[in-house]
Amino acid sequence: MSKCGQCIIKRFNSLQTLSQEELEKFSDHKTTLIIKKGENLMTEGSAINGLYCIRDGKCKLTKLNTNGKEQIIKFIKGGDILGQRSILSDEPVGLNAIALEDMHVCFIPKGDILDTIRENPQFSLNIMKNISHQLNAANNSISQMAQKPVKDRLADTLLNLEEIFGIDNEDCIDVILTREEIANTIGTATESAIRLLSNLKKDNVIDLIGKKIKIINKNALKNISEGY
Repeated sequence: MSKCGQCIIKRFNSLQTLSQEELEKFSDHKTTLIIKKGENLMTEGSAINGLYCIRDGKCKLTKLNTNGKEQIIKFIKGGDILGQRSILSDEPVGLNAIALEDMHVCFIPKGDILDTIRENPQFSLNIMKNISHQLNAANNSISQMAQKPVKDRLADTLLNLEEIFGIDNEDCIDVILTREEIANTIGTATESAIRLLSNLKKDNVIDLIGKKIKIINKNALKNISEGY
């Protein structure tokens, strides 16, 4: 089992503010989990007893709407942490976290997190900043859903996916999503998402290689996302 003090992932989240002693305490008490592709890491409405630190892998945060259809709210990658809002608010989990590929995750108990929040002001501040950024991103997402046409939302999502996950050795966005998952991200029917992706390919803005998506003309995609 890897030690938190030697883990490079801590550089990407609030754990970077911890002392060596605090990191050792987390190491001694944490549990390491393997979450298989398609499995739930967190389930909407359930209680949570700690914080998840994603060592590697990718997942989607989803919510079921009144029709039972999945809405994808956000994507998560290695270095991200999950569960801090539920720990602080003492509320059940608000979203499902479902693995898009096999994930290695460290689970740190709630007691250790709350003790450290009380004792380490910099850690507390970083947790608060993280939650504030998430709230701002959620507000922007709600605004876009309400105001932007579906084509603009798709362009925005593709740019966002490349920014989050980077590109693989074929210059494709480094995450595999089904057409239904893309549709569930932009709030449209699967058939509509397929048609819009085909149109972007026809216009040489993107290329489609199996399930992979490659952005060919980023400026054109930015213009579409901004409504031009």
